[in-house]
Amino acid sequence: MNKIENLPQKISVFPLPNFIIFPNISLPLNIFEPRYIKMIDDSMKANRIIGMVQPRNKNKTPELYSIGCAGRITNFNETGDGRYLIVIRGISRFKILSEINNDKLYRECEVNFDQYSKDMINWKDLEKQSLDQTINTLAMASPFSLAEKQILLETIGINNRKTELQKILNTYIFDSFNNKTIQ
Repeated sequence: MNKIENLPQKISVFPLPNFIIFPNISLPLNIFEPRYIKMIDDSMKANRIIGMVQPRNKNKTPELYSIGCAGRITNFNETGDGRYLIVIRGISRFKILSEINNDKLYRECEVNFDQYSKDMINWKDLEKQSLDQTINTLAMASPFSLAEKQILLETIGINNRKTELQKILNTYIFDSFNNKTIQ
């Protein structure tokens, strides 16, 4: 699956706080809530794609940020106690167009990937140019705030993301009052 037009326009979404995935990056997930076990079951029967998106608040049904990242389940293991241990690999960012009213335990959204077509670059052809992956890994793994990670996720173009990453890093390096290095 290496073209935007091959991605589904409707995906199940996993609003997991403090967890952002970026394209071409793999991360493990421990799935234990019944609604998300059902979501993974349904995804495994279909296209193995789920959307990771940040909740904006802690309400029972939280409002969602409009930008998330779709990931494909690349590894699946069931534990003896009913949990799922999966590995999800980021495919492409998406924009939520609308939430779909359904009778499922989990949420689904109509999404559009068009704005992020460059996320679908054939990475094997670009292995020697790992700047994209390095920046995405830093953005995802750094101990930034949720808002800072969301800014990085929403930034279009790797050069723009690099600039935003530099801005965020600079806020951690310099004290805004005395312009000293934070210790």
